[in-house]
Amino acid sequence: MKKIIVVILVAFVIIQFFPIDKTNPPPTPGMDFLKIKNTPEKISRIIRTSCYDCHSNETTYPWYANISPASWFVKNHINEGRKHLNFSTFAVYEPQRQIHKLKESIEMVEKQEMPLESYYLGHQDAKLSDEQRAELVQYFKKIKEDTERGIMFNK
Repeated sequence: MKKIIVVILVAFVIIQFFPIDKTNPPPTPGMDFLKIKNTPEKISRIIRTSCYDCHSNETTYPWYANISPASWFVKNHINEGRKHLNFSTFAVYEPQRQIHKLKESIEMVEKQEMPLESYYLGHQDAKLSDEQRAELVQYFKKIKEDTERGIMFNK
């Protein structure tokens, strides 16, 4: 039993020498959702607090992102979040893709699937009240409708 504990401790120490890359891609204000959609400050704060760590290039890594293997989980979660929706590069999405991403965002917020429960453990301020959820859904719906109208107008 003692040997197993020593092996686990040694392995834990060794994996600390393989940190994750916590470098965020450079900011692109001209492509950022909040900027291009002229998001009101109140909604902007909600999105920044509850979404941006995983769905933008402005991730603020928590303290436990310095400890492997927790850091690997965090980095994978961020990579997946950015892959599914990246607010920092929203302007590069074609209008149809923007609409699709907004529909997904509406659904995820309404069903309380986003932010993830696991994210709340280290980010209590990210937990959305019912009022905040309603405001966010209403805003995403408005932006989706505006984008749809833009497509119709340009045809």
